[in-house]
Amino acid sequence: TRTRGLGRGLGALIPATAGGIDEIDVDLIVPNPHQPRTTFDEAALDELVGSMKEHGVLQPLLVSTSNTEGVYQLIAGERRLRAAKLAGLTRVPVIVKEAATRELLELALVENLQREDLNALEEAGAYQRLAGEFGITQDEIAHRVGRSRTAVANTMRLLALSDEIKQSLAAGAITEGHGRALLAIEDEAERRNAWQQVIDRGLTVRQTERLARRSPNGASKPPTNGVDPEIDRIESRIRDTLGTKVELRRQKNGRGRLVLHFFSDDELNGLLSRMGVAAE
Repeated sequence: TRTRGLGRGLGALIPATAGGIDEIDVDLIVPNPHQPRTTFDEAALDELVGSMKEHGVLQPLLVSTSNTEGVYQLIAGERRLRAAKLAGLTRVPVIVKEAATRELLELALVENLQREDLNALEEAGAYQRLAGEFGITQDEIAHRVGRSRTAVANTMRLLALSDEIKQSLAAGAITEGHGRALLAIEDEAERRNAWQQVIDRGLTVRQTERLARRSPNGASKPPTNGVDPEIDRIESRIRDTLGTKVELRRQKNGRGRLVLHFFSDDELNGLLSRMGVAAE
């Protein structure tokens, strides 16, 4: 479970309206096509239905007027809308917001990232859409959803996993930590083999990280000499500062090589910015 701060919530994105809270028929609200969530927890939904039968809808839904007169498009609150219908409610409280299509998408993504318990891949996909469709940097995304930039970057990297591995992550067979550890293995066949070992042997995240370090195409030094604690410590400090995968190779003559990895143009620009380098 991720812990988020307040970030830049809807209170900052949406100005207060003079009309306040309205009440409209549930049949006049159409789902949000930009909803980042692809699955809903049935047990949690049933619990919400029970609560609504007893107490009604305690938190207003956020909607926008649509091109069809009298019909509203949902911006945030799809789980509440589903629960209200299942509870047999015919009207729900709403806050009506005038918004353009692009703003609707941004509001929906930010709202769901702040309020909903999305799985890691749904979260990564939402971050990617904010970055790709709006040109929002990872720093700005982190500020809006109340997470660190490093956490945002690490989550987005999960999209680089194969479909097979991503499916196991979405299904809960492996965790986000397993996914990040597997990304340290660059060769796709070796990564799949390591993933299969994680599934078959029930490896922990730490065990998966060690498995990745032993891989010929993994992120660390060859295992014959072990991992130099000093190099490992330096790599960790650079990784924490820059928020990206780091490889440090040091030779006995004092020379060496430092490799910084990035997985998108946006990540590269973020790296350059944190290093004080202007991207021309």
